Amino acid sequence: MNQIAHFIKTERKKSGLTQEDFAIRSGLGLRFVRELEQGKETCRMDKVNQALSMFGCTLGVVKMQNSENQG
Repeated sequence: MNQIAHFIKTERKKSGLTQEDFAIRSGLGLRFVRELEQGKETCRMDKVNQALSMFGCTLGVVKMQNSENQG
């Protein structure tokens, strides 16, 4: 599971929200929330940010650890 999926799922559960509750409160579709938590690789960044904003977070640029991936 990717870091964002793990973070969203963990924080949602800490908040005592079901996926359906989270979808309603965040203004996102239930299907999107389910796919996001399952680690779907292709998600719209604006919707991911909408989900992350529920926990006071946003997407950001992070330097990659593996030097092989640097151009």
